[in-house]
Amino acid sequence: MPKVLLVEDNEMNRDMLSRRLQRKGYQVLLAIDGQQGIDLCRAEMPDLLLLDMSLPVKDGWQVASEMKADNGLSHIPIIALTAHAMADDRQRALQAGCDDYDTKPVDLPRLLSKIERLLGRVE
Repeated sequence: MPKVLLVEDNEMNRDMLSRRLQRKGYQVLLAIDGQQGIDLCRAEMPDLLLLDMSLPVKDGWQVASEMKADNGLSHIPIIALTAHAMADDRQRALQAGCDDYDTKPVDLPRLLSKIERLLGRVE
């Protein structure tokens, strides 16, 4: 069962997305701020990180940059989740180290496709 860490400070978004991912067969770990997300990545080594970009303590851009600079964490694929839907927001997330980008509200089939691709489950 693939382990996904969801870093999301909005309780409704966190609850809805974690339940939907669990129903699809993922083990879901939860963090509510950027620092907690980094700490959980170190402790749990998830297979993939779903990262809200607007977070307290450390925002998603900081988290992605720190993780990609850390040899112990840089292999973990990161999908940015954000309501920021402008083209430069996508580019900014990718430059920070995110491997993919998805907008909120989350379109679950689209997000699942990105997760499966990054986990190497589909070509």
